[in-house]
Amino acid sequence: MTLRLLVEPQQGTTYDTVLTFAQRAEQLGFEALMTSDHLVRIGNGSPGPGPLHAWTLLAGLARDTRRIRLGSMMSAATFHHATVLALVAGQVDVMSGGRLELGVGAAWYAREHEAYGIPFPSATERFTRLEETLEVIRSLWTAAPGTEVSYQGQHIRVDRCPALPRPYQTPHPPLLVGGLGKRRTPRLAARYANEFNAPFTSSEQVRAAVRRVVVASEKIGRDPGEITMSASLVLCPGSDRATLARRVADTGESAAEISDFGAVGSPEQVAEVLHAYRDVGIVRFYAQINNPLDLELLDSLAEVAELADLPLVS
Repeated sequence: MTLRLLVEPQQGTTYDTVLTFAQRAEQLGFEALMTSDHLVRIGNGSPGPGPLHAWTLLAGLARDTRRIRLGSMMSAATFHHATVLALVAGQVDVMSGGRLELGVGAAWYAREHEAYGIPFPSATERFTRLEETLEVIRSLWTAAPGTEVSYQGQHIRVDRCPALPRPYQTPHPPLLVGGLGKRRTPRLAARYANEFNAPFTSSEQVRAAVRRVVVASEKIGRDPGEITMSASLVLCPGSDRATLARRVADTGESAAEISDFGAVGSPEQVAEVLHAYRDVGIVRFYAQINNPLDLELLDSLAEVAELADLPLVS
């Protein structure tokens, strides 16, 4: 069981700010730092210097850090073509010495598609594209050396694509699938995922989502124990009111809203909330980071992890 970090660079930051945060997290012993993959700020407020491109960010961190694991949560199948995403992610895995984890999603934020002139099809098409993307990426990553991959799907067609560059990790970097959908999400997680992530919801909703993945896995004959079950949460620990108010403001949510998908309070109170999620089957947690300038938050989260008996490294 571990506590990881999830930065949200689309809210407005710079590469150097995220790098400083990542290097401090690495010094403290955090196992992993993941990044969301969005093209515009979510919610009100100024994006400041603007959103960072997730894969440019990950490539830089791959070279400027040494131990911490890195990855995306989640890269949209709508604006990352399967073959190109496999190529980019495979190269970043090599650049990092085998520290990459790849989360792929169906996409949900229509505004970023409108802003960049990217088609935003129906949910049915998006999930079909996601399944085909996962299939193509896994096929490219596991193809025998020297072979080419062809694929004929409903939306993705690949003609003799070279399976290069090969990832560093064998058989391939971990694949993450997440979401709270009741039908296609658990089926895709059961078939493709090394990790399933339930994002920003109550412990009872997480319990139900985990159960759906377990049932879907058993239905296809896969041991659900092969899939790491994780949850993303908003955690605002602090020892005084001013710190708590500042960290709540950084999230863009109210303290009352956060109580539905995280915790605001002393490190002891936040640790108690993590216990509730652990009791429903979660073994890996991601703390959302909206303000990577708040380096002291890392110390607070490390304290929460210790109180919750969650090692920073699995």
